[in-house]
Amino acid sequence: MKKILSIFSYIFHPMFISVYAVLLYFFLTDRYHTYQELFLVTIQVIILTILIPISIFYFLMTLGRANSFMLSEISQRKIPLAANAILLYILITESIRIELIPELYYFFFGALVSTILAFLFTFINLKASIHMIGISSLTVFAIGFSLHTQTNHIYLVAFCLLLTGIVATSRLSMKAHNTKELIVGFLSGILPQIGLLYFWL
Repeated sequence: MKKILSIFSYIFHPMFISVYAVLLYFFLTDRYHTYQELFLVTIQVIILTILIPISIFYFLMTLGRANSFMLSEISQRKIPLAANAILLYILITESIRIELIPELYYFFFGALVSTILAFLFTFINLKASIHMIGISSLTVFAIGFSLHTQTNHIYLVAFCLLLTGIVATSRLSMKAHNTKELIVGFLSGILPQIGLLYFWL
């Protein structure tokens, strides 16, 4: 059972959440987008939220500043979180701008706020669960999109809520976080997204 749960920690690693959100948007939106737009946005998100962060991680490994893909040590989180915040800022200012895709703009803006919060928490020796930030952000985005499009996506929302519980259980079973860190991560993920719903619903 523990091995099965650990799989969810990798499938729903925070780096992949951005791509899931983009695919969710293009799958559910009633706005017309060309295949070229879908491809370009997805590729830009993959580069800025997966490929570059992975490159930074391996660079930190060569310097001895990281020893695990999950960044279990608080001291190892500062540089990746700061770099991720910069990359998200570039994404929403140069790629997914508000006038182009406002729904995704506000999702990534919320992700930026959550990342900054997680970064600040490291200075008070608090390891907020980035996995919970990612999956809870995606859950609020799914709920918000359902309200935004006035479409009943109850099964999608239920699935996201189920995944949130599974990911939390996975992180506990792997002893990667305690309950406090999971709650802090969960709140850091949902609150910025909920606060920004006002601007795009």
